Amino acid sequence: MRSRPIAIIAATALGLAVAVLGTIAPAAMAEGAQRSALPAGFARLSAVAPSVLQEMRYHGSHNFMGRPVDGYAAPECWLTRSAATALGRVQRRVNRLGYTLKVYDCYRPQRAVSDFYRWAQNPTDDAMRAEFYPMLAKDTLFPLGYIAEKSGHSRGSTVDLTLVRRGRGVSPRWRPGTPLVACTEPVARRFADTSIDMGTGYDCFDPLANTANPAITPVQAANRAILVNAMTRAGFTNLPEEWWHYTLAAEPFPTTYFDAPIRRDRRHTG
Repeated sequence: MRSRPIAIIAATALGLAVAVLGTIAPAAMAEGAQRSALPAGFARLSAVAPSVLQEMRYHGSHNFMGRPVDGYAAPECWLTRSAATALGRVQRRVNRLGYTLKVYDCYRPQRAVSDFYRWAQNPTDDAMRAEFYPMLAKDTLFPLGYIAEKSGHSRGSTVDLTLVRRGRGVSPRWRPGTPLVACTEPVARRFADTSIDMGTGYDCFDPLANTANPAITPVQAANRAILVNAMTRAGFTNLPEEWWHYTLAAEPFPTTYFDAPIRRDRRHTG
């Protein structure tokens, strides 16, 4: 989500980076607006690559804020169609290696990014620090660039994800009040995510989450390399400060930040 000064980093540990000026798009609808809230040029990942696991952390409470985030009315991954199609190619490649992809966050409405920013300005709302930023005071998150006012996720071609061994599924349900364990702890101690061992938990505000951090173990480095290689071959670029964060290099909306809230497909609900 990190978003340090632009010269140092382009996106953030929450995938919040890119403090670049751009257009904020209204909740522009695709054809069939009555049936779909998708912005034009977007697709539901479930329709393009249905075997990719979805564990949308900002729809629930197991995230650095400890509550659902504004704009996530449904636990669905939306991406630009080109990013979703490319991710489908990655899924086929990692399947051959015995893995499946699991996404934590995809398109992020601008209203969610604004929600992050408001949260960062409230020093008393610190409930999830022990897991997600155990070594930092909350009032340093914005100055250090872990929270920003713009996110590449809002352009629709950035995804946060990991690798899971085929057959393992998504993580057990997290319940508020569950004891928090630092995201930097060994995999056997921290939250029981079904991800292979990447060295930290997801959304870990710590240098150990840097993709090439030399302090991680050889196994963790090898696991990160599998993801980097598969994503790079499909046209994605990793954010070096976050092992989970990737952006399609040829993103179709490089200067547009969308704000359509994520909703269920009404064609498939009663």
